Amino acid sequence: MRRLWVPVAAVIIGALLFASGLVAAHLVFAQESTQPMTGPGTQMDPLVTRSYVDHYVALQVVTVPPGQKLVAEEGTEIIVRAGKGTAIASANGGLADLTAGRDLKNGEVVALNHLLVVPRTDGRGLAAVTMVVALVRGGYTVGP
Repeated sequence: MRRLWVPVAAVIIGALLFASGLVAAHLVFAQESTQPMTGPGTQMDPLVTRSYVDHYVALQVVTVPPGQKLVAEEGTEIIVRAGKGTAIASANGGLADLTAGRDLKNGEVVALNHLLVVPRTDGRGLAAVTMVVALVRGGYTVGP
C-alpha cells in the first residue's frame, strides 16, 4: 500500500505545480496585454503614408519656367539651385532667408543655395525670371 502512495503523491504534486505555472503565466500575460503597445504602427508610433512623406518630409526637385511662380504653403522650405528668381512677399512680410539671416522683400533676387522658409500661407513664394530649379520641402503650387 505504501508503494501506491508515492506515485499518486508525485502525480498530485506535479499537477499542482503545472496548474500554478499556468495561473502565473496567465497573470503575467494578462498584465502585459493591458500595457499600451509602443512599436511601429501603433497609436503611440503610427505609420505614415508615402504621400505624406513626399509632401511634407522629402525634398523635391521642382522646375519653375520663366514667368511662372512657385507659391508656397506655411512652413515650406525652398533652396534655389539654378536660375534666377525673385521673392514674392505679402503684406505680412517677405521670405525668411535663413542662410543670410534676413527677410527678403518683394522683388529681391534670391541667392543660389540659400535656405528660404515661408512663414505663412498668404501668397509668398518665388517668381522665376529665368528657368529656376529648386529643392522644395512642403506644400506648393506652380503656375502663372
